[in-house]
Amino acid sequence: MKVKDVMHKGVDWVSPETPVTELAKLMRARDIGSIPIGQNDRLVGMVTDRDIVCKGLAEDDFDIRTATARDVMTTGIHCCSEDDDLAKAIRHMEELKIRRLPVINKNMRMIGILSVGDVGQAAPTELVSEYVKSVSAHH
Repeated sequence: MKVKDVMHKGVDWVSPETPVTELAKLMRARDIGSIPIGQNDRLVGMVTDRDIVCKGLAEDDFDIRTATARDVMTTGIHCCSEDDDLAKAIRHMEELKIRRLPVINKNMRMIGILSVGDVGQAAPTELVSEYVKSVSAHH
């Protein structure tokens, strides 16, 4: 099975200048836990609900009125290819202890996201079990 067979397709991204308050509203409206951040037609980061809390709200000098995605986003994002074997992508997510992995095409453009929910519904049980144990482990 390939990543493209189970990923969420057509994921939108927002600019690094997007206010954090807007990110939170988008997450609520779309019932999602992360938003890709793009600039000049390239993926430059991701913001998760956890990023907003831990890198933002929990910091003493954080100003919610002026904070942007750039202030809380995670850079150095790992990706997988739409043509990657699903088991390979799951192992990559397991090694990184992440719940979401952007998916790119042959032109290096983001075309979707592979999430823990996608994995849980499509992957073989033994592969899912090891992955869930890994990403759920205490840090």
